[in-house]
Amino acid sequence: MAEHRYIDLAQPQAACDALTGAAQIGVDTEFMREKTYYAQLCLVQFSIGEELWCADPLAAENLDAFWDAILAPDWVLHSGRQDFEVVIQSSGRLPAGVFDTQVAAALLGHAPQMGYANLVNELFDVQLEKSHTRADWSRRPLSAAELRYAAEDVAWLLPACEELTKRLDAVGRLGWAEQDSAELLDRSLYEMAPGTAVDRVKGARNLQGRARRAAVRLADWRERRAEHSDKPRQWILRDAVLLDIAINNPSTVAALGRINNIQSGVVRHSGDDLLAILREAEQADDEHYVAPVRPDDAQKALLKALQKKVAARAKELGIAAEVLAPRRELSAAIDGNRQLRVLRGWRQELVGDDLLELLGG
Repeated sequence: MAEHRYIDLAQPQAACDALTGAAQIGVDTEFMREKTYYAQLCLVQFSIGEELWCADPLAAENLDAFWDAILAPDWVLHSGRQDFEVVIQSSGRLPAGVFDTQVAAALLGHAPQMGYANLVNELFDVQLEKSHTRADWSRRPLSAAELRYAAEDVAWLLPACEELTKRLDAVGRLGWAEQDSAELLDRSLYEMAPGTAVDRVKGARNLQGRARRAAVRLADWRERRAEHSDKPRQWILRDAVLLDIAINNPSTVAALGRINNIQSGVVRHSGDDLLAILREAEQADDEHYVAPVRPDDAQKALLKALQKKVAARAKELGIAAEVLAPRRELSAAIDGNRQLRVLRGWRQELVGDDLLELLGG
């Protein structure tokens, strides 16, 4: 592996100069979010040709010039969704183009969630170091070994992109990878719509009626509090406590205080707010807050038929069935959703139209 260059982005000019004129770069990020709601960007690694850079943003007061420079080229990443989430939080922007090597590998028959180290080993017979996967990237100074590990995360991205592009082009699937990678630039992926925070609450899926409406509102309240305070959701209100409040529906602060494992500070500072949420849930009748209905026998049979069609087509293509259409998309199609990935682009032509026939249009 080539030597890497470390740069403190308090003085970003050297990195900006290196990025000027680059058409495509490999990018990875290191971040921490154990103690915060927003991920803390701790390091940005990028490769330009054979040059490897580790850019440190922690001491920089203003990263605008760096973001202008690094967002100008197209990016190559591996499993880039979390990286893009952090980039949007930090810069409010995304690059114009992207190629995701994990996405590309899946379209050639590799495991859908194949790790970067396994891909590099598969393509180039190179073993990558894994000893710093749990490093504290917010600690300074970073050790030489940590920086070498971080730089290695981008060292093989551009070669992998080149090799995967060749293989995809040879089998007529390069356009598939380009389409799927481009979907990562959809900003709605990184936004949480009102009423959807409950999807992050373990155990909330099967709640019905008033308890469901309460859980939805409590989860939205928790999300706002976590975002405002930049604290993890579970620090605001643990999932189990949120569910107990929604199910038991306490009507007084004293009753709220008897909820198992609820923090006294929550009762003291937010008890009135939580009780108001519960009263609102009692009086509301929100159709879009209704929990998913368990499928009946006919829907279960239809799901099996859709899965069989997808599995057969995936086998012909030599890729995993979930790459074509995961179960959740097929279930959503049965529920009437037609704004699905399997029903557009290259998937629609290969299997989506057949699924629509089974669905009755």
